[in-house]
Amino acid sequence: MEVFTSVKSLRQYLDQQLLQQKTVGLVPTMGALHEGHISLIEAARKDTDIVVCSVFVNPTQFNNPEDLAKYPRTFEADRAMLENAGCSAVFAPSVEEMYPEQPVVKMNFGALETVMEGASRPGHFNGVGIVVSKLFNIVRPHRAYFGQKDLQQVSVVRQLVSDLAFGLELIVCPTVREKDGLAMSSRNTRLDATERAIAPHIYRILAGAGEELNAGRKVSEVVSWAKSEFGKIKEFTLDYFEVINLKTLLPIEKTGPAGSNAICVATLLGPVRLIDNIVF
Repeated sequence: MEVFTSVKSLRQYLDQQLLQQKTVGLVPTMGALHEGHISLIEAARKDTDIVVCSVFVNPTQFNNPEDLAKYPRTFEADRAMLENAGCSAVFAPSVEEMYPEQPVVKMNFGALETVMEGASRPGHFNGVGIVVSKLFNIVRPHRAYFGQKDLQQVSVVRQLVSDLAFGLELIVCPTVREKDGLAMSSRNTRLDATERAIAPHIYRILAGAGEELNAGRKVSEVVSWAKSEFGKIKEFTLDYFEVINLKTLLPIEKTGPAGSNAICVATLLGPVRLIDNIVF
């Protein structure tokens, strides 16, 4: 496995691979890797000849400086995991390498960024759009792999690929969960023992809401029930709990056909912000 810290050296490596007509898969990450990330690497290995994983904590998508400062950075452990998973190349640039100058371009994703994460984290998806665009231009992958856990981010990236005509296929992989249902996340490492024991209630409430909606219960009633469930646990500070149309991400009053709806949640657990969703 090769490790690159500069755009120039990575491009030289990839140019050689493309001359040999090899296909390239990209897995963008911010490091602090877990089995969810490794599932993306494994999916990319099945589809492509060369798998590139970026490890870069992107400052432009953080609107909270404390959150950026405390985001876990575990590069040596990440490197070992990626090598064991059969990753071909790691791109781990510095902030200065990715942003020689502060970007001035502003991306607006319309209604996609006015709800949920966009409403709670102003500027977040502008930062996501810029870094993903840079990675797509640097790596020029045939396929790019993202996890469903970041459902709104996937929608934003899909819009980006469409609007800017990136010549790649976007592959969305299922959320990987712990045995107790908690969605795997780099932020989980910041939970203390008490918080970690409470965290599985997020998925319990999500799954319960999904069952109720599949049984025909009204959306408004299910949302009220879910919010009351979160309210019973004092360690949670609920940001949002929404039943949405999967395409528009806008809240719905009535559910549509199977696979066209999603339930999305974001909550603080102590100081740590966690998100999850299910499609139903």
